[in-house]
Amino acid sequence: MIANAVQMVAVPAGRVTLSDRRTERRWTVGLAPYRLAAFPVTQALYAQVTGVRPSAAQGDALPVESVSWWDAVRFCNALSARDGYAPAYHLLPGEEGVERVEWDAAADGYRLPTEAEWEHACRAGTGGPHYGPLDEIAWYRGNSGERMRDVGGKRPNPWGLYDMLGNTWDWCWDIYDAEVYGAYRVLRGGGWFDEHWSCRASARRRSHPTFRVDDVGFRVARTPAG
Repeated sequence: MIANAVQMVAVPAGRVTLSDRRTERRWTVGLAPYRLAAFPVTQALYAQVTGVRPSAAQGDALPVESVSWWDAVRFCNALSARDGYAPAYHLLPGEEGVERVEWDAAADGYRLPTEAEWEHACRAGTGGPHYGPLDEIAWYRGNSGERMRDVGGKRPNPWGLYDMLGNTWDWCWDIYDAEVYGAYRVLRGGGWFDEHWSCRASARRRSHPTFRVDDVGFRVARTPAG
């Protein structure tokens, strides 16, 4: 894996049914084809694009963490500019000086996956809570030694995506529940300090888009041109 390259996997169209244990709600989303990074964004790539290393633990091949949702959005645009794609996000002034963002769905630049895209890609055609035995596919509290590990150290899912479960949570584009939690955004995947029940394809967590946490990172998606 080259530190400043982004290896993308083509994810086929499909339908995925999401669920929320708190509200007992279920909903189905249809998806067009898209691309998702094979690995979470590493610290080396983040530093190469932004010039900063925000992570609590340090290592080029470790996933970047301690990055906010807004940091991830800005990174996506910067990576798009570097690689010659149209930026997916327009950052605009909002009320009382609070920045807001608009997603240009027609742009071919890097972006955060929606949570439906994330779960569809995580499952990779499998039907259970994991796409394989958890110890073989994920770093979690039971096997991580309570520390983050280099990306790609566990077996990928059937579509060639690594670390979809465990190691670090992934920011997604979606707002979690605007009526109850306001601007909080969705996190998916579970992390190195989580118990096994949090490292499931369907598990949802939330965080404020300005928060930076040492087990939260992200991976990038793209919508191919045309």
